[in-house]
Amino acid sequence: MSSTELPETRTADTAPATPLPRAVRVADGEELRSVALPGLSLTVRSRPGARAGLPPALYVHGLGGSSQNWSALMPLLADLVDGEAVDLPGFGDSPPPDDGNYSVTGHARAVIRLLDASGRGPVHLFGNSMGGAVATRVAAVRPDLVRTLTLVSPALPELRAQRTAWPTALLAVPGVAGLFARLSRDWTAEQRVRGVLSLCYGDPGLVTDEGLRHAVEEMERRLELPYFWDAMARSSRGIVDAYTLGGQHGLWRQAERVLAPTLLIYGGRDRLVSYRMARRAAAAFRGSRLLSLPDAGHVAMMEYPETVAAAARELIADYDARHDGS
Repeated sequence: MSSTELPETRTADTAPATPLPRAVRVADGEELRSVALPGLSLTVRSRPGARAGLPPALYVHGLGGSSQNWSALMPLLADLVDGEAVDLPGFGDSPPPDDGNYSVTGHARAVIRLLDASGRGPVHLFGNSMGGAVATRVAAVRPDLVRTLTLVSPALPELRAQRTAWPTALLAVPGVAGLFARLSRDWTAEQRVRGVLSLCYGDPGLVTDEGLRHAVEEMERRLELPYFWDAMARSSRGIVDAYTLGGQHGLWRQAERVLAPTLLIYGGRDRLVSYRMARRAAAAFRGSRLLSLPDAGHVAMMEYPETVAAAARELIADYDARHDGS
């Protein structure tokens, strides 16, 4: 890690100062706090509702992401929900879990424990990519915690994954993450960010100069974390394992068990989750509604937040209308 101050000249008998960790960016109107649970510490980013008494919402990011992935969407729904976004264990500003469990079930358990500890449930639950798989599992095993479910490009099992998704899956192979870390050690943070944007955005040109700068700063911070590659590799392995899990614990079987009204959002230019999975997902989640965005990539809530917010508002409004006074 590097200090935010200029280095000072030291004499031989002067002990070096302990570097200060880089601060996580907090947008205007957001609040950051740490929630300590047995064997687990989670950082939660909140966007308080515009008024008291609004129903709670929880946002869950994907592989390699963080709660910041929802900063564009949360303010658009602040008049409707009291929003919180969690940094999953080992991502964002949350340290690794004590048990080293980065499976989809492990992440889902972390979300459930957070909701149980806070007493905020049931929530309007949002998930993207890996977070979509996590949210699906939460909604299936703890229906009492979920009002509605909104999934943006959820990472549900595909028999034939797109070639552009293979490198991410390869991170699950033991040793590959360490090898990639060594091979890419000379890459700048900006080079890495641009690579991620080209993979996740349908049109990387949508990212503003300010947005790019913030992403580079966050990448620099994460690369300083000693567990960065381990969290990526183990979570990738967790997704692959979840894809091969059959029976009642399989993600597609659990999707069929979800009772909450569900909104599915798929991007036509998604290079990680195939757009062709939209039809299967719509059939699996009972009574679900589907929003197709032909120009979106893998992170529609960051690319087209207004469109995603409009669809989520309809879902939440319909839920509220059916449960008014109940």
